[in-house]
Amino acid sequence: MNSPLTSGEAATLGGPSTKNDPTQYYDDLAGQNLAPLWEVLSNLVPAEPKPRAQAHLWSFIEMLPRLLQAGDLISAEQAERRVLMLENPSLGGQARITDTLYAGLQLILPGEIAPAHRHTQSALRFAMYGQGAYTAVEGERVEMSPGDFIITPAWNWHDHGSEADGPVIWLDGLDVPLVSFLNAGFREQYEDKAQAPHRTEGEAMLRYGSGLLRPDDEKTTSSPLFKYSYERTREALSLIAKREAIDPHRTYELRYINPTTGDGALPTIDASMRLIPKGYCTQPYRSTEGAVFVGVEGKISVTIDGKKFRLEPQDVLAVPGWSTHHIEADFESLFFSYSDAPVYKKLGLWREQRM
Repeated sequence: MNSPLTSGEAATLGGPSTKNDPTQYYDDLAGQNLAPLWEVLSNLVPAEPKPRAQAHLWSFIEMLPRLLQAGDLISAEQAERRVLMLENPSLGGQARITDTLYAGLQLILPGEIAPAHRHTQSALRFAMYGQGAYTAVEGERVEMSPGDFIITPAWNWHDHGSEADGPVIWLDGLDVPLVSFLNAGFREQYEDKAQAPHRTEGEAMLRYGSGLLRPDDEKTTSSPLFKYSYERTREALSLIAKREAIDPHRTYELRYINPTTGDGALPTIDASMRLIPKGYCTQPYRSTEGAVFVGVEGKISVTIDGKKFRLEPQDVLAVPGWSTHHIEADFESLFFSYSDAPVYKKLGLWREQRM
């Protein structure tokens, strides 16, 4: 067994001394695919999170003409999914609205079908504009109305279609950036353009949405419910607002859950609907989650790290993780929110500050 080199011998092997000029030393390290930790330690292990995403608002009124124009220019067959992605200004070209989340507005016109496929990315749909379109998940169709929350669990067959008289638009929210980072993306096209329905609409709600489970029902990773109607959500929030105390930081909030576990409807994306009373102003709050807010009713102002954004119905707002924000309402208002909170909580990385 060879004896360890002395420091003098090691210096001799390393070539001329670089004690006063480390430039050559760093160049030599790079040539051996090595790098000095001390040069980047504060970035690799920061004192607090530094999200790359920035707060940004997308006005629906401004986006609507562009969406309708896409309907004139691009057919459903050409596009497969006619979607305008909401790209964060600081993450251009990366299909991200926050560091780990994707968002896009999808347009479907009367008589069109968005072909069936499946993928390992989990997806949510939040209906925003128009009525009469549907989505089909694993052979069950559900109609989409504004304010409805609909999920497509990972690796479930799904397609969309429209029997409406006019355009229908919804928000797609996916964990695409997270799955891409993990290099776990798979996708498969269905053999036909659309699935043949083999379950009646509302079957999943009847089976799992009544607070009833069979003794041998297994817990599922994603919710077996595909649709959570806005009508029921709105009614439940109104009741809570009349009878319960408000959370001073997060307002009145109802989470969409998996009825077999009580966890969120999707394993990587949390989603909720919130109500804030007229004239109310929340206390400052921040957490590790990156979130997306979508206006539903009324008007709210969201101040993020000192910058104020006005959120009206159908507007979309990116709220980066660990950014201090508070919310004010001129009128009783509701907004939809989705985030990557489950990932942080399951990995033991969740943190929040209620100020």
